[in-house]
Amino acid sequence: MDKIQRSTKGIDYQDVPRPVAALADEYRADHVDPRHCHERAQLLYASAGIMFVITDSDSFVVPPQRALWIPPQVFHEVHCRGHVSVRTLYIDIRARPNLPSDCRVIEISSLLSELIIEATILPLEYDEKGRDGRVMDLILDEITQTPAVPLHVPMPRHPNLERICRSILADASQSETLDMVACAASMGRRTFTRHFKRETGMTFAAWRQHVRLMEALSRLAIGHRVTNVAFDVGYSSSSAFTAMFKRTFGVPPTEYFSAGGKPVTAAPERG
Repeated sequence: MDKIQRSTKGIDYQDVPRPVAALADEYRADHVDPRHCHERAQLLYASAGIMFVITDSDSFVVPPQRALWIPPQVFHEVHCRGHVSVRTLYIDIRARPNLPSDCRVIEISSLLSELIIEATILPLEYDEKGRDGRVMDLILDEITQTPAVPLHVPMPRHPNLERICRSILADASQSETLDMVACAASMGRRTFTRHFKRETGMTFAAWRQHVRLMEALSRLAIGHRVTNVAFDVGYSSSSAFTAMFKRTFGVPPTEYFSAGGKPVTAAPERG
């Protein structure tokens, strides 16, 4: 039995006297975990369901078979799409010198998924020298060699631009013209274009396109039909959506998730 009481609050796992502490929880549909940060690094993984996570600099989509690595002291907020089964790890970064130093979505192999689930049922003060300690060591080994997946877009810091971007993240099907979006941001077209490119490194059109593709991935991952997804994220036809998807990720949407759940990875188009 754990000497430390197991809870569903992340703050209760920051001082566990072990390199890895695992939490399991269930989040209802549309649950929002407000902006916060942790003393430890976090591997945010859902064995079922989809999350969108927003930091001060980026927005990430975390579909099944993926997890988000969040370094210590990085402020973030979590938005759930539907019911989410959270299995998350809080990690003392001193446990490994080569753990990632930036936020990133990583692939979760079948092995790593089972290890994470196992970690959530082990004692919090597990035997570091025994079998349980080896499980946690193997988790750290897997994290350090797992490839990143480009499922994020940069977020602007200007309040008006951030407001526009959050609106699109909430509803990727929006199709307002550039002039309409600039007006909503209380800017002229040229000013909006200049500020957006400077703060995100992308044109607004490229940014919105990638948001649509991220939203599409989240829907495809839970079995939505390609045609429905195309219209849901703002494309006028499934063929236009498929062409853009293939241009970005190298394969059509029907082939993105293989039988083993491993995706083809590609960098988002920038412009």
